[in-house]
Amino acid sequence: MLGIIGGSGLYELEGLENVAQREVETPFGAPSDAVVCGRLGDVDIAFLPRHGRGHRILPSEINFRANIYALKTLGVEFLVSVGAVGSLRRELEPGHVVVPDQFIDRTAGRIGTFFGEGVVAHVSLADPVCAGLAGAVEAAAGEAGGKVHRGGTYICMEGPQFSTRAESHLYRQWGADIIGMTNWQEAKLAREAEMCFASMALVTDYDCWNEEEGDVAIEDVLRILQENADLARRAVASVSRRLPTRACGCGRALENAIITAPELIPAPVRARLEPIIGKYMKGER
Repeated sequence: MLGIIGGSGLYELEGLENVAQREVETPFGAPSDAVVCGRLGDVDIAFLPRHGRGHRILPSEINFRANIYALKTLGVEFLVSVGAVGSLRRELEPGHVVVPDQFIDRTAGRIGTFFGEGVVAHVSLADPVCAGLAGAVEAAAGEAGGKVHRGGTYICMEGPQFSTRAESHLYRQWGADIIGMTNWQEAKLAREAEMCFASMALVTDYDCWNEEEGDVAIEDVLRILQENADLARRAVASVSRRLPTRACGCGRALENAIITAPELIPAPVRARLEPIIGKYMKGER
């Protein structure tokens, strides 16, 4: 199953059949919205609007754990996160698509792990993006007519306000390429859930370092985002035809990561995490 997290409208894919909405309950609370499920060709699709329908949830208010847990319980193995970003590089122009491969976290207080409360696990995030899935996203976005840039660093800020000019210049000095407010927690939790993860970042504006272009204006962001909506829908459909085999290590991310002895994990925690750690609690570790 291919999971898509993004803005409203992406579930309106041409050729999507057997469409149904699934209300998924999780031990971490409610996801952002109902999950729209359907079938596109030979691939099952699950779409979740991260800000809820009508865009009513702030980035800091998103229940990332519930979102990823819901998709995991539905059977998602490949997860593509689609979202708007600002550009920190002149060559990454509004309307372009970036498929980043690294992240820097500038958020504060967000929960980005399923673990704790009696169970400890440390997954590797040296390479937080699945190379095979990122390649599929790159090819799909190009086929859909996008100007695509493969690789780069996504800096995840708290928001909801945009950067100060000082921050924008600092992020450029750090080597960041694009800036957004959501993808990093999704990437971390997807790794713990042993999903293949990749981002399709839609550049809507230059961040405020580029004074020649003027400061970020939300009306311009929304206009570019609307123009990219059709491209994103075409690209998602194309990704579904290009899913790689799972020869990567994403599906084994927890294989040696759970440090706590199984017999010491509290029963309620074990039950809550069954979809994520269950196979490692049955002698398969």
